Amino acid sequence: MLRLDKWLAEMTTGSRAEVKRWIRQGRVTVNGMKAQRPEIKLDPGRDRVTLDGERIIYEQFCYYMLNKPAGVVSATTDREHKTVIDLLQEANTQDVFPVGRLDIDTEGLLLLTNDGALAHELLSPRKHVDKTYFVRIAGNLSDADVKQLEQGMDIGDEKLTLPAKVSCLEQFPEEQEQTVTIKLREGRYHQVKRMFAKVGHPVLYLQRVSMGTLTLDDSLKTGEYRELTADEIAALKR
Repeated sequence: MLRLDKWLAEMTTGSRAEVKRWIRQGRVTVNGMKAQRPEIKLDPGRDRVTLDGERIIYEQFCYYMLNKPAGVVSATTDREHKTVIDLLQEANTQDVFPVGRLDIDTEGLLLLTNDGALAHELLSPRKHVDKTYFVRIAGNLSDADVKQLEQGMDIGDEKLTLPAKVSCLEQFPEEQEQTVTIKLREGRYHQVKRMFAKVGHPVLYLQRVSMGTLTLDDSLKTGEYRELTADEIAALKR
């Protein structure tokens, strides 16, 4: 059983103080009766709660796709930088956390949820969940570079990297730069940057475009987010 005001604050964008004001104003009903006190207990799975006539649906877990911008840290709190949680301005952020992390200067797909079991499955080293990155590098990859990146390489860890898949996209002769994608089956510290540095092509821009079955929504501008669809959630859990 949960307190009405606490549960409503978690399920809506209102603060505890705002929720208490809604209750005093008679805007909240529980099972068809106006709620009298914010501390009354309810069973979210059985009791019917409405706000201004609209039913509040109990959702145990929430799932958000964020197009992370550079300059924002993949954390729930930080004293120096804005966090990815700060970008979820109108969402329920109760117990929400980023699944994995992207470096502060890396952009792209980041899943945020309060579903710890799913996060564990996606991040478990034994699962080898694919992650694909769009990369802009200095110089152009040779066939030997691609082979080295794909077959596994020594980047200073105890083990070689797992085999990867590299696709060369576009070359920019004037800038002496190139764009590529790389698909990894693991997630080591600064792994993409370290791998390309190892073959002599520093990373200039890095964006994650997919994680497992989840692909970054092209309609999301940098810094925007949306809830996952039921199909996207089901696919991640398979």
